[in-house]
Amino acid sequence: MSKYQIHNRKHLESFRKDLRNDSTAAEVFLWKYLSKSQLEGRKFRRQQSIGNYIVDFYCPKERLIVELDGEYHNSSKTQEYDEERTKYLNDLGFLVIRFENKMVFDQLPSVLKEIQDNFIT
Repeated sequence: MSKYQIHNRKHLESFRKDLRNDSTAAEVFLWKYLSKSQLEGRKFRRQQSIGNYIVDFYCPKERLIVELDGEYHNSSKTQEYDEERTKYLNDLGFLVIRFENKMVFDQLPSVLKEIQDNFIT
């Protein structure tokens, strides 16, 4: 591994696998619509690591990251961490968009449209 590799670093492999196996209900639900290039032919990956962070969904072609936030993300400490993480990813040239878990269930068409609206190619 090159010291410059930012995707899927080996030391995070077991964490990525655990997160895929223990996905939230919202992640499982949204994945049904993002998997198999169903959304405008864009390939998404689930629980991809970028740097030392693991993102919920990643579209390499668009350099787009989709994050789902549950109650855990409501604490000020977690929000601060999320901001630092987003800044790091933005600085690498990725766009991060976030949705609350509840929104995925209650407003799926709007969520999918916002993801599509952020496609650049």
